[in-house]
Parts: sequence; structure tokens; C-alpha cells
Amino acid sequence: MSFFKKLKDKLSNQTDQVTDKFRDGLSKTRESFVGAMNELMMDYRTVDEEFFEELEDILIASDVGVNTVMELVDELREEALRQNIKKSVDLQPLISEKLSELLVRDEQETKLNMQEDSLTVILFVGVNGVGKTTTIGKMAQKFKNEGRRVMLAAGDTFRAGAIEQLEVWGERAGVEVVKQQAGSDPAAVMYDAIQSAKSRKADVLLCDTAGRLQNKVNLMKELEKVKRVLTREIPEAPHEVLLVLDATTGQNAMTQAKMFGEATDVSGIVLTKLDGTAKGGIVLAIRNELDIPVKFVGLGEKVEDLHEFDPDQYVHGLFADVIEREEQESS
Repeated sequence: MSFFKKLKDKLSNQTDQVTDKFRDGLSKTRESFVGAMNELMMDYRTVDEEFFEELEDILIASDVGVNTVMELVDELREEALRQNIKKSVDLQPLISEKLSELLVRDEQETKLNMQEDSLTVILFVGVNGVGKTTTIGKMAQKFKNEGRRVMLAAGDTFRAGAIEQLEVWGERAGVEVVKQQAGSDPAAVMYDAIQSAKSRKADVLLCDTAGRLQNKVNLMKELEKVKRVLTREIPEAPHEVLLVLDATTGQNAMTQAKMFGEATDVSGIVLTKLDGTAKGGIVLAIRNELDIPVKFVGLGEKVEDLHEFDPDQYVHGLFADVIEREEQESS
């Protein structure tokens, strides 16, 4: 059974709605990446060194990341030799399979660490402008729809309008926002939020933080202080530290991930605006080079367009046209 057939079977128990979302959301990346791959297959009918060099260029152009690309292409060279693959078109399912393997180390790693019988505290970090507050609002709505009691903590007390923006999302989702005046100590906001969440028996507390990179040292110290306050009140908290990155910024997102990774223990990535970029390969670079799982992706503007990241759906969305073509040829 081919890799694509196995992938299709694996997704058969998932809703068509989710499959369509990933397919549509990855359309720009698919057109760019698979289009270039198809041209490669036409230009190089046989697998040789020039073919692999061109493949490297295509993957790097899709923001897969130089180190990841080198590892991947080396593995493909060895596998092509081992399986005696001569035709370039016969290598395509293997390329897809290797990309899929890069994304998952553990089946549970893309899941959130939710506390079933106590308060779950999720801390959101990331620079201004990546969609952090919007992501918090969308996640609040998601948890509310699941029947959980949700509260928000307005810890970005420095950016003009940040508190008000979070309040708007709180009103939309029908959840309470714990806040103080603009310019207040973010750690004090977190302390109040934890106390309020405990007293109201909330299930989930989503915490916004500042994202100013102009003064990196102060920002990182601030994040460490916020984290200390949360841990002092609930020893296991925060249960998740989610770094929000804008997929359209490509390698710049990698730089941000490294920076925040040094300041706080990032447990997962939320990749926004994945539907707005042709360089969706950044998902692979983040997972492989930073060893941080992508847990959520933004595949549109609507509240319901924030999705739990599914590696199989991602690979399917990337190669949807190839899978359809293979199905037509075999029927």
C-alpha cells in the first residue's frame, strides 16, 4: 500500500470539514511547493545528484529550514540507493513520508496539557503583531464551546489598547477578563487572575503577556517574573507556555522562537496566518530544528479557524493534488 493510500485511510475517521480546512488553508503553500515539485519531476526524470540539489532549493524556498533540508535530502539519497529508486516520480511518496516523520516524535505531543479536575493555566508569549490576543480570544471561545469555565488575564499592560482588545474578545466569548490599569505590573495582574480563577472555580485561565522586543532583557525578566508568580500559586503552573508566531514571517519566526525559548520553557507553538503564506514549510523547520511541537494553527480569520495541529492533515493538505491524481490513476 502506498504512503498516500495509508494517509487517506488514516484520515477516514476524521470529519471532512477538518480535512477541507487544512486543504484550503494550505492552498498557497501547496501551489508553490507541489508546483515546484511537479516541475522538478518533469525536468529530471531520473534520480541523480542534480535532482537532489534542485530538491534542496525547493525545500529551502518553502522555509523548511537549511539544517532540516540537509538532513532530509541526505536520508532520501540513502533511501533511494537502498530501494534502488531510479525514477524521480517514484521518490515523491517517499519525500512525503519523510516530511511526515519529521513532524511527529510522539502521538500526544500536539495535545494540550489540560488538567481535568483542577485549574489549567496557559501562558501566551510572542512579539506584538503576531495575533497573540486574537489567538487567546479564539481559544477562549473554543474552550467555552466545550463547556469549560474560562477566564482571561490581561497581562499585556504596556501596549496601547491591548487590555481593551482582550476585553472585546472576552465579551464575544462571554468570559471574564481580569485586568488592572495600563502600565501596571503584569505579575500583579497574574496574581489577581489566579485568585479570581480559583474563587470562581474556573477550568481554564488564559494569560496574555507583553511582546515588546525593543528592550529584550526587560521583557524576558518580566516573563520570568510572571512565570514565578504563577508557579508560586499553583506549583505545576503554567501547564502550557504557548509561543504565538506569524507563519507569514518565515525565518523571522524561527528567530523569535529561539529568543523566547531562551527566556521561558516554551511547550508548544501556535502558528497564525498559515493560510496566508506560500511558505508553510516553516512548520517542519520549527518542529525539527527547535524541537518544539506545533499545537495549533490559524487557517482563517473566523473564530472557528483556529485548529489543533494535526500532522497527518498537514501532510495531506500539502499533497492533496498528488493524492487525488494517484486515486484517479488507480481507479
